[in-house]
Amino acid sequence: MSVHEPIRQLPEISIVRDRSRAMAVLDAIMNPDWESRFYSSDSRWSPTEEMASMRDGCGNDYTIVFSLAGAYARGFDHESPMSPYRVTPPVPWPGLFDGVPEAFVHNVSEAAFSGHDGIPRVTVCFWREQADSLWRAGRAEALPAGVEDGGSAEWLFDVLVDGRPEAYQQFAQEYYEVAVDIEAIRHVYALQPLTQSVAMAMNPDVGVADLAEDLRQIGYPVPGPEADPGTT
Repeated sequence: MSVHEPIRQLPEISIVRDRSRAMAVLDAIMNPDWESRFYSSDSRWSPTEEMASMRDGCGNDYTIVFSLAGAYARGFDHESPMSPYRVTPPVPWPGLFDGVPEAFVHNVSEAAFSGHDGIPRVTVCFWREQADSLWRAGRAEALPAGVEDGGSAEWLFDVLVDGRPEAYQQFAQEYYEVAVDIEAIRHVYALQPLTQSVAMAMNPDVGVADLAEDLRQIGYPVPGPEADPGTT
């Protein structure tokens, strides 16, 4: 599937940012170990940028950088025929970065999104400037006849694009292999301040106090004094 189909389903930047924050908080509750989390978000990525990310532990990942200019997203499917490592020496797929606005060019070569060789680890790329009414992608060269990309543009961003709490619930129950409370997920997707009961409905071994630094880093509403102190 072309990247153009999933990005047509993405809402405006602010909603994508909010979804990313919610998914990051839910993963922080489910998995206290940051290194092995699937979804993360960092409101302190740089003095002027916020970053949301996904890492599946199998070499596939994505990042979305939010700034005053808009949002820049890239993803990497290590099995994609569009991988820069399809050839030696590695080189990005032709046309993948065509049309990237000047405001996002520095993200293309960002070391954190590149391999040890300095080559951008990317098989899908799209962006949206603040004044745009839709997300855009480059004019990537078509794959050779008979070669399929496995729909990586779709599955890398599937939970984010879907946008429903039920989509995260399905992911979490498959990934963490436990039942996950849908009402707790809805509470977080609504960006309501996290309470003890909501956190423990997701993971009885994690409380709000354990998540204080995560919530600050993600940029999620911090519980106020009225937050419920209960444990059920």
